[in-house]
Amino acid sequence: MLSDLSFDEIKLYVKRLGLPEFRGEQIFDAIYSGKTISEISNLPNAIKDIIAVDYPKYNIEHIFESKDGTKKYIVKYGDGNIVECVLMKYKYGYTLCVSTQVGCRMGCKFCASTLHGLARNLTAGEILGQVLLVNRELGGSRKNRMITNVVLMGSGEPLDNFDNVTKFIDLLSAGRGLNISQRNISLSTCGLVPQIYKLMEKDYNISLTISLHATTDEKRKEIMPIANRYSISQIIKACKDYYQKTGRRIYFEYTLIKNANDTMADVKMLASLLKGFNCHVNIIPLNTVKERSLKGTSRLEAYKFCDLLKENGLSATVRRTMGGDIAGACGQLRNSLLDNKV
Repeated sequence: MLSDLSFDEIKLYVKRLGLPEFRGEQIFDAIYSGKTISEISNLPNAIKDIIAVDYPKYNIEHIFESKDGTKKYIVKYGDGNIVECVLMKYKYGYTLCVSTQVGCRMGCKFCASTLHGLARNLTAGEILGQVLLVNRELGGSRKNRMITNVVLMGSGEPLDNFDNVTKFIDLLSAGRGLNISQRNISLSTCGLVPQIYKLMEKDYNISLTISLHATTDEKRKEIMPIANRYSISQIIKACKDYYQKTGRRIYFEYTLIKNANDTMADVKMLASLLKGFNCHVNIIPLNTVKERSLKGTSRLEAYKFCDLLKENGLSATVRRTMGGDIAGACGQLRNSLLDNKV
C-alpha cells in the first residue's frame, strides 16, 4: 500500500512504472492530504487505473462526539476491518490516540480492546491513515497540519507490531510528511521487555509509557497475562536502561481498581519501585467496560492515592477522563462497530 512508503520510496515506485518523477510528488501529496483516489484532480485517469490497486483504501466510517468535545473516529479498511482512534483537544492543540492492531492479544482484564482477540496487525500506512484522515477532517493538510501530538495508546500492543509501528514513527516524523516531532509522539506498552531494548536502538526521541497497573508480580498476573513472561523488576530495569540511552523521562500508567491495587501498601511499594528514577506516574481511575466485572476506584480516592505518591517522593497526576460517554476513554477502545452504538 502506497501509504506504507516514504517519499523517496514513492519516487522509486513511479520510476518503476515508467512515470515522470513529478507524478510521485502528486501521489504523495494526495495521500498526505487524506484524499481518495477519485479526488485526485491532477492525475490522468490512466495513471489512477494503474495505481488503484496500491492506493490506500480506508475511510472514516463514523464519528462519535463526547459532551467534553472529544471525538472518536471509526476507521474502516479495505478488508472490512475497523479500528477506533480518539481526538482530544488541549490548550496546546490536538492529540490523536491511534490504534496499532485490529484487536489485541495481550488479554489485560480491564481492557475492551482484547475482548475479541487479535484479528491482525495494522501496517505502518494503515496506522498513518488514521492521522491523515482525522487531520483532513479537521481542515488540515500536509503543509498546514492540525494534529500536534500522537499517542500510540489505542487498540493493540504497539511493540507486538514492532516493525510496522517503528516504520509508522519514521513516516509520521519525516520532514517531507506531516513532520510531527518525535518529542510529540508517545508509545504505550504493557511491558514487552525485549522490544523495549529494540526500540532503544532506534535512537528515537519519543516518550515511552509503561502500563504497570500493579506493584507486585502476583497482583499483576491477575490482571495482565504478560506478567507471566516479564516481571516488574525486568520492566523497571529496561526502563532505566531506556532512560540512560535516550535521556527521555519514562511515564507509568497506573489504573486504579477498587480493592485490588489502590491500598496504602500499594502506594509504598510503588514509591519504592520508582524511587530516584526520572519518571512520572499517571493515575487512571478504571473506566467502565460492560463485559468486565472489575470496578474502578472513585476519583476522590484517586486524588488521595496521587497525593500519597507525591508525599512519598514521586511525580504523579490523576489523568482527566475524556470521552467516557462515547466509550472513548482509556481501556474502552475496541474493534467492533456494533459495540459503538453509544
